Amino acid sequence: MAVFRSQPLNSSPIHKTLRKHPAMFGVPFVLMMVGASFALQQFTQTRYDLQDQKVSQVSKEEALGLKKNRKKFDIREEYFKLSQEIEDNYEIKRVERPKDLPEWGVPPEEPPASSR
Repeated sequence: MAVFRSQPLNSSPIHKTLRKHPAMFGVPFVLMMVGASFALQQFTQTRYDLQDQKVSQVSKEEALGLKKNRKKFDIREEYFKLSQEIEDNYEIKRVERPKDLPEWGVPPEEPPASSR
């Protein structure tokens, strides 16, 4: 049986160069990936900085609007307000029990009938 050669008949000079020096392709590729990572980091950081600036602007405007006529907060006053609402809207209503269920829970189980 014939032995085939490992090199093709008509190989291009670029292919030969890359076979001899694989770093000619690998090093620029790695440099491009690392550089793109740093460039994307700058774009992403700019995006988040702009978003943070918008949020802080809105919160400053809201703070200016809220501090003008602010009422002093008292926890006891809020407690009494909430308890008054509960008393006004609260109605005791008995829940219907299923049929054949005694007043205070499940009836005792009957002992199994013995088969004598």
